Amino acid sequence: MAGGLRLRELGGTGLKISSLGFGGSPLGNIFGSVKEEDAIASVHEAARLGINFFDVSPYYGDTLAETVLGKALKSIPIPREDYVLSTKCGRYGSGFDFSAELVTKSVDESLQRLNVTYVDLIHCHDIEFGSLDQIVTETVPALQKLKDAGKVRHIGISGLPLNAFRYVLDRVPKGSVEVVLSYCHYSLNDTSLLEIVPYLQEKGIGIISASPLSMGLLSGQTPPEWHPAPLELKVACNKAIEVCKAQGKSIAKLALQYAMRNHDIATTLVGMNSIEQVQENVKAAIEVEQGAKYDEELLKEVEKVLQPVKNLTWSSGRDENN
Repeated sequence: MAGGLRLRELGGTGLKISSLGFGGSPLGNIFGSVKEEDAIASVHEAARLGINFFDVSPYYGDTLAETVLGKALKSIPIPREDYVLSTKCGRYGSGFDFSAELVTKSVDESLQRLNVTYVDLIHCHDIEFGSLDQIVTETVPALQKLKDAGKVRHIGISGLPLNAFRYVLDRVPKGSVEVVLSYCHYSLNDTSLLEIVPYLQEKGIGIISASPLSMGLLSGQTPPEWHPAPLELKVACNKAIEVCKAQGKSIAKLALQYAMRNHDIATTLVGMNSIEQVQENVKAAIEVEQGAKYDEELLKEVEKVLQPVKNLTWSSGRDENN
């Protein structure tokens, strides 16, 4: 254990990462403006409390999130070998480009912004927006060269539609892609990730789940205007929030603890940008690790409200950690 958070193995990578991961998208002001000093303090607090997995992307805030995280990592209170750093390539503020030339350039630029000589994990970001065949024949081989050069240690893929993972994993050389990052598919309103867990385990693929709060739908606050969920899902989530409020409970805590109880998932990524958020999330995570039971009756009520929209998804747009 590290600071109360258990470390879980990430597939066959050999990496051991905290069951709660630090999602860096809010550092790019995705969910509102954040003071740089507050953002840096949140990263340091996360490390102090035992979070050792940090995920970001050049897309978040058009490189701002990487830049801020890089400043935080410069003075993080743990050695480089004690934390696992993940970033992405292929999706940028200007659009998508999974060409070998640009992803190679992108990784070099990310390393500079992050103030590190290597990243532990590089994800092809939102692969469904590119040509999956290009991911297989061009992007992954380019990243393999960066791996051979010591700039990245492991290669992963991220996206919303789960069938995109199968397409790529069935076609790349065995062991070349070692991790998938899925979002919004393991939460109170959507557990469709479970459908492909046996397939991923058979291939030795590490599983990261992001957005346990469904990109803000289950945060207890008004989700951002750009949220792509259909109206019926937003309405149902609002009803679930009211059920929790009526009992003086936090739906965000319930949603996080629900997501973290599945040990087939190496880590649950949550966007954080303040010391208070970090402390609340770590406390909730440790309760799960220590076997604390959440309110099963409340969970049943919430699931009943959400049942009509269970696994209702949307066209992928932004991928954030909340």
